[in-house]
Amino acid sequence: MSFIDLARKRYSVRNFKDAVVEKEKILQVIEAARLSPSAVNYQPRHFIIVTDEELKNKIAETYPREWFRKAPVVIVVCGDHSSSWKRRDGKDHCDIDVAIAIDHMTLAAADMGLGTCWICAFDAKKCHEILGLPEHMEVVALLPLGYPADEATPEKRRKSMDEIISWNGYKA
Repeated sequence: MSFIDLARKRYSVRNFKDAVVEKEKILQVIEAARLSPSAVNYQPRHFIIVTDEELKNKIAETYPREWFRKAPVVIVVCGDHSSSWKRRDGKDHCDIDVAIAIDHMTLAAADMGLGTCWICAFDAKKCHEILGLPEHMEVVALLPLGYPADEATPEKRRKSMDEIISWNGYKA
């Protein structure tokens, strides 16, 4: 499958089969993140793989959606601000590096027939407390992972090329 075909195949899955995700596949998803680029190659990311039902239920309190509770795996994606590269003007690239890793994971999962949904609208402070993370670690996103319950890929509306590009300078 070409990269463009894979990008078209990937969508936000909110309905998972009640099926265990093989450890080897979980580790392949994490391997894709491990291989992702980061500013100055500092790699300021950490992944907490949650399969324990009790812990998943606690984390689900930070994003109370019934479909989220049904995901067999939740990857808690953290950024390590103590080890991220900061630009001269102070811009911290931790979130950017973590976002690249998440994108790699979502595409790797889709390539293996798994589904994901990038969750950012959760109570990050509560999740941080539940996991007992140190101050320098930030929970950036939650990534539920599992086999999609429905085979159909929903329509994705995307802006046209004319709406997203300018040549040789910005043009509104």
